[in-house]
Amino acid sequence: MDISKCRLRIAAGVMAILALASCSSSDEGGGGSENASVTIGSVTTSNVTETSFDAAADVKISGASASAAGFCYSQQQNPTTADPKAVASVTSGKISATISSLTSGTQYYVRAYAVVNGQVTYSPQATVTTEASQSTSVTPPEIEAYRGPNYPDDYRTLADWGKRAQWNLANVHDPTVMLADDGYYYMYQTDASFGNAHTAGGHFHGRRSRDLVNWEYLGGTMLSTPAWVKDKVNEYRKKLGLKELTSMKEFGYWAPTARNIGSGKYRMYYSIVCDGDLINGEGTWPERSFIGMMETTDPASNVWEDKGFVICAASDRGTDWKRPAGKEWFAYNRWNAIDPSLIITPEGEHWLVYGSWHCGIAAVQLDPATGKTLNPLPDPWGTADDIAPYGRLIATRKMNDRWQGSEGPEVIYHDGYYYLFLAYDGLDVPYNTRVVRSSKITGPYVGIDGVDVTNFGGDAFPIVTHPYKFNDSPGWVGISHCAVFSDNSGNWYFSSQGRFPNGYDDWAPNAIMLGHIRSIKWTPSGWPVVLPERYGAVPNIPVKEEELVGTWQHIDLGYKYATQKEAVSMTFAADHTITSGPWKGGKWKFDEATQILTANNVELCIARECDWESPTRGACIVYAGINNQKTYWGKK
Repeated sequence: MDISKCRLRIAAGVMAILALASCSSSDEGGGGSENASVTIGSVTTSNVTETSFDAAADVKISGASASAAGFCYSQQQNPTTADPKAVASVTSGKISATISSLTSGTQYYVRAYAVVNGQVTYSPQATVTTEASQSTSVTPPEIEAYRGPNYPDDYRTLADWGKRAQWNLANVHDPTVMLADDGYYYMYQTDASFGNAHTAGGHFHGRRSRDLVNWEYLGGTMLSTPAWVKDKVNEYRKKLGLKELTSMKEFGYWAPTARNIGSGKYRMYYSIVCDGDLINGEGTWPERSFIGMMETTDPASNVWEDKGFVICAASDRGTDWKRPAGKEWFAYNRWNAIDPSLIITPEGEHWLVYGSWHCGIAAVQLDPATGKTLNPLPDPWGTADDIAPYGRLIATRKMNDRWQGSEGPEVIYHDGYYYLFLAYDGLDVPYNTRVVRSSKITGPYVGIDGVDVTNFGGDAFPIVTHPYKFNDSPGWVGISHCAVFSDNSGNWYFSSQGRFPNGYDDWAPNAIMLGHIRSIKWTPSGWPVVLPERYGAVPNIPVKEEELVGTWQHIDLGYKYATQKEAVSMTFAADHTITSGPWKGGKWKFDEATQILTANNVELCIARECDWESPTRGACIVYAGINNQKTYWGKK
């Protein structure tokens, strides 16, 4: 998590107040405030196909402007914005959009809508029937029959504490996931939640699942702040000649990592941050971060025993903690003790990888028997040599820069390499994930483009996740700070939070934090790619070549700061040519044995996944691949 997360408590509280205000929006329309009027004409449809149609409507707004607009549609009469919708904008007095992912030979009801001053106005209802299918389906019957999970992505009506049994993956932020010996996957997380719902039940909340689809909420694993935190703060204050604190300010409880370390034992490393309690005074760095550890032999009980202090933020600047003038984010600390990740090497070594912004990501070796640092820790200030036991640099975006957008490290070992996943940029829209790899746990970690981020610094590539948008959906942002884990049978998964983009449904929903789980595939060159659609337990039936023929939604995930990358159409013809879209004129071929699609000379991993943008949440085919720095996603 980045430094902006210290404002999440305030932001989430504001969101709870805004949630009350949002209830004034009328779902029956009617025209905004006294000074605004809205008129929407009849919907016209065109270009009707088996799975899509174009919709348009005239709109006249006076005295205000629309904060949201588009078309809502359903197989039931009088659809509302609670039904599937295609988001659009009002341009030159018109609303227009393409509505896709529909069922062939089916009648749909459609209405245009516009949101003005918090109220929704609808057009008269129109009907349209998609064309009947003219071809014999090549989709296996098990896939035709599949229907995905039915829990809502927009979980605001279920967000409060009293409805926690219905949460599933609602209110998930900075998740960590481990597979326990009882066959359950256990997920733990940062305290952040919509409307601060988690404050009612402790810290580092847990849930579990057998299938990665249906999750049972377990509650907080830490009911109160461990005494060692206050003791450690006062120990350091005394050494600095500062007055002992008898009471302390509110803490932040951030970004745990949980691991099955074998022999029936489980460890969770967690971050606790206190604002301004250790170093006081104008112009000083405003927080002190600690990493502690808990253990359990029974994660199903949700009872963990705290084992105390492991490590804290450390500075190579002695006690000269004041920032230079004009450098607001010039960190006193070299290593920021936030976002721990535990990796156990094939040789049995335990390493803690941690860091958030400041100078980059550090790694420190642990004693497997105790879970604490292998070597004793000196006071967390001094020269660079003095604080060497606090860890060594393994990744940085900029050498010697105390403010850089990288955090949330996660390290795994796979086929001879350590893969270091990193969260990049700010928490809201810009958040994206990168990965680099090394043959040694301490580096050097090198990107797919050859950049050594350990010894020289630089942006890590490839991109793993990025803000994106498929058709007929608001898309997702904030998809980072990941957990990467396996089922011990060769299948790997990526979990993170996802957030709606600001402005969705006349709302500022960036505080809605839904847990995302996606499958990871490995390219022929050994790099991980994350599938564009979330995991939905679709039957694992290999894709046949003839299923690839047709129109795809293609997304170029090339990096663009704070921008959702939107899907465009691309068509694969039966003669193995690409007849429309960004790769028009190229060719494609498919290896059914490896499930690798090569299109326009880019190798793409093919899989079946849940189509979360479809009203029925049926199955779809997706691809993900890398071409040097570029990552590509697609779905059909």
